[in-house]
Amino acid sequence: MSTYQSLDAMISTREPNMETEAHSTGVVIAGSRLTAEACEVRNQTVNWQSYVQGKMISQDDYTMIADYDCMGPEERANIIQTKGDQLAKTCLSLLSRLTRDQTIRYILVIVDDLLNEERGRVVVFHDFAKKNNVNLWSSFLGLVNRQDQFIIHQAAVISAKLACWGKARLPENDLNFFLTWLKEQLTTAGCEYLHSVAQCLQLMLRIESYKQAFFKLDGIKSIVSTLLSTNIGFQLQYQLIFTLWLMSFDPRIAQRMVGNSAVIPVLADVLRESDKEKVVRIIIATLRNLMDKPEEKKKDAAVSMIQSKLVHVLSILNGKPWADEDIQEDVEYIYEKLNEVVQDLSNFDEYAAEVRSGRLEWSPVHKSEKFWRENAHRLNEKNYEILKILAHLMDSSEDSTTLCIAAHDTGEYVRHFPRGKRVIESLGCKEKVMRMMTHNDPNVRKEALLAVQKVMVHNWEYLGKQLKSV
Repeated sequence: MSTYQSLDAMISTREPNMETEAHSTGVVIAGSRLTAEACEVRNQTVNWQSYVQGKMISQDDYTMIADYDCMGPEERANIIQTKGDQLAKTCLSLLSRLTRDQTIRYILVIVDDLLNEERGRVVVFHDFAKKNNVNLWSSFLGLVNRQDQFIIHQAAVISAKLACWGKARLPENDLNFFLTWLKEQLTTAGCEYLHSVAQCLQLMLRIESYKQAFFKLDGIKSIVSTLLSTNIGFQLQYQLIFTLWLMSFDPRIAQRMVGNSAVIPVLADVLRESDKEKVVRIIIATLRNLMDKPEEKKKDAAVSMIQSKLVHVLSILNGKPWADEDIQEDVEYIYEKLNEVVQDLSNFDEYAAEVRSGRLEWSPVHKSEKFWRENAHRLNEKNYEILKILAHLMDSSEDSTTLCIAAHDTGEYVRHFPRGKRVIESLGCKEKVMRMMTHNDPNVRKEALLAVQKVMVHNWEYLGKQLKSV
């Protein structure tokens, strides 16, 4: 990956102009529900005269909005330049005084359009708010409590632009409110505006203080959870992984992302299945950051990638011709580093990485007599870390293969470590295995039964022979 002078410079090279309408001010997601509805709103007309006649708005606000509504782009640009204060006052006044959804929609589209035409125009609103002691944030964030979903999400997008495109930053309380709301939207069942939610995060997470706040709110977990959803589409995959890429530039956050058992596996899953170059590109860039940024976690990141079966995937990608030199360089780099680590890994390192990943497969190591004879005692390391993870998997996993292997490995530990029975009883593993004997899956029941027999019977080899003869 090339050296860049700033994150913005790097972002500009990483945002491909595919399936999106790229503007100098940001990216409007083509095909998103918000974009489609905004087009419909622009084609509507508002009877501003009825509002002024009903004394719902002032004569000054009526003159400004009615004139602005009829102007072309050049005339509007002139108004913003010469009468920006009045325009900002009018827009904010209309949002606070009017209640009809159709009208609020229209005003929000006007504001969003003028910001999209030139991102520096956020200063118009910030300057007016500062001069007149107006809470700009509540003017827009307050709208996310409305019922109309277009209003909610258009106001959110405008809030993100106001919070990122100028020098003014969201105060801590408003920031936590907004980021918490975005996080909740990601995991809200049936949310039809996920592209817009992701767009907000793509803007917000470029700002260091916002990134730190989102991380503290455990926002990565929500992003990963959404990526794990089925049928979210490649565009949303790209947007969400873009946010992970932004987060991965902070070494402390990257370290936690490596330690998060789900981040690298979900990136590996998407990479295996995606045929979209922009998605491949951002995943590879994120993986490289996760390998490089946290210096002390380089090996852990590599092991997690190896355990997620990325060596084979990267070997295929490494053989492909790429027009984009960044992809080629990053693929070659990661592939080389993973192969170096593969050479150094012991069987136990691989086994521990697999358990930490939370995805167990019947690889040869699980049924290797030699492995368990030589390594059973190592499950006691780091205050029984591996045993505790196996216990957690037996409690929480919904994957039958993972449950089978967790039960099997618990039994093998007891069989090969002299004081293993006492240890698993103290950790609650024995009860968990016994509960699995009533599982719906017959394979899980079988492995649980065998594990319990290993716990209860000392002469396992003799019992094994008897079982085979039955």
